[in-house]
Amino acid sequence: MANKTDSLAHTKWMCKYHIVFAPKYRRKVIYHQIRKDIGQIMQELCKYKGVEIIEGHMMPDHIHMLLSIPPKYSVSSVMGYLKGKSALMIFERHANLKYKYGNRHFWCEGYYVSTVGLNEETIKKYIAEQEQRDQAVDRLSVKEYKDPFD
Repeated sequence: MANKTDSLAHTKWMCKYHIVFAPKYRRKVIYHQIRKDIGQIMQELCKYKGVEIIEGHMMPDHIHMLLSIPPKYSVSSVMGYLKGKSALMIFERHANLKYKYGNRHFWCEGYYVSTVGLNEETIKKYIAEQEQRDQAVDRLSVKEYKDPFD
């Protein structure tokens, strides 16, 4: 799975990000039933956007996720979407939390993100193989036309 690439119409991509975010005031609310609900909500929201959750773990006061985000979305837009929509859905399912978290702000403002990329040797190998593939395709696609009346 480490070298798995996804594709869109004209693009091959592998954009993986390690993301950590926490509830407001780092309150230890991610337990039991709310933990299951948050997991289901995150899976549902990511599926809707085409974001793959490769790995995820909920600690008592923060969440670690390894996401594969398509290049058509920025990390900040995906995080804004996940945190905003999930907060609304959490408050909808658990109305008692509205009193602890004023103004429907469940998550703290920031998040941590780190790219998970390939090493330099893999990139060099890919570039070298890509050039060879392009040359092979060029050789196959070159047609020499002969004049039939010549």
